[in-house]
Amino acid sequence: MTNRRALFACACLGMLTFGIVLTTLGAVLPGIVERFGIDKTQAGSLFLLMTFGILAGTLVFGPMVDRYGFKGMLLFGTVLIAIGLEGIAFAPSMGALRIAIAIIGFGGGIINGGTNALVADISTEGKHASLNLLGVFFGIGAVGVPFALAMTSDQFSSASLIGGVGCLVAIPFLYIAITPFPAPKHAQGFPIAAAGGLLREPLLLLMGIMLFLESGMEIAVGGWTSTFVNEELAVGPQKALIILSLYWLGMMIGRMTLGTVLRNVRPVSLMFGCIAIGLTGTMLLLFTHNVAAAVLGVFMLGVGFAAAFPTVLGFVGERYAALSGTAFSLVIAIALLGGMFLPWLMGVVADRYGMRGSFVIVPVALVILAVLLSILSRRMRASTT
Repeated sequence: MTNRRALFACACLGMLTFGIVLTTLGAVLPGIVERFGIDKTQAGSLFLLMTFGILAGTLVFGPMVDRYGFKGMLLFGTVLIAIGLEGIAFAPSMGALRIAIAIIGFGGGIINGGTNALVADISTEGKHASLNLLGVFFGIGAVGVPFALAMTSDQFSSASLIGGVGCLVAIPFLYIAITPFPAPKHAQGFPIAAAGGLLREPLLLLMGIMLFLESGMEIAVGGWTSTFVNEELAVGPQKALIILSLYWLGMMIGRMTLGTVLRNVRPVSLMFGCIAIGLTGTMLLLFTHNVAAAVLGVFMLGVGFAAAFPTVLGFVGERYAALSGTAFSLVIAIALLGGMFLPWLMGVVADRYGMRGSFVIVPVALVILAVLLSILSRRMRASTT
């Protein structure tokens, strides 16, 4: 017998852990650049490697959880994250660091996809609100790493702190281990033909393209913000980490608020509003030379990015419930291609035109996302009439 609250708690702990995964590299990137003497293009390749690992984990988790259930995959993912965090903390060489980043990415891909699909499955009503609440825990993990590094840099090295965080991953592992999970959806055999048909679903592919842009922006801004304020606004490393934490805090607060607002506002309308907030934030960041205005812009970017993932994944969970794991696997995999491409592209552009020039990518992507959302909204209305 399973308990929905206990399962939701497992998902929240897992998503908190994924928040740590996604923000750790960006938080320690300035130290990595200094320690190993790499340039921005090489640093961007580390984001590419991490996101490739997340992509691989994402492709694996969907068919596996539909066939064998969630529990084993979530336990496996947490173990890999713990190993990856310890590797990032104490890597003696760039080769070892790259292996650790790939491992933490693979584990993170399993956890991210698995927790979202689990919440979509156990939420019989209000999938969008439940996924928004799940996203709050991503924000807690994402805020925690840069904030803790900034607050404790005088007492502890970043390696010691990241190593300690890796040990704390034992908490979600143990809780998942003792919690009963539902039986697999397709324990008697995986429906390969039906799963393959998802690749020909225009609406599902459109949702994936939207998340391609969203994931790329989230990872790129999270990865390059501390470098941006350091180089363009002469902000020191400690304050840069605090500003980075405000980006993730904005996303967390946005998702906390959205869970309540969704009771009275259509998800599509809410997402349009968030895109407008994100555009305002990125314009502040691009055109100001004032630190306070840049801080506001970074926070608004976090708020502006809050709605996209929970909203689009809610649509996926509603329309493809019978193969939710595989459907989530597909759209998140497409999303992560954006998470691989945009941070790398920003690194290349930054080497040529500076960090301010590279951040022009963000408002362009937001405008394209708004256009795609309009198309999705029209097609969804047409398919239900």
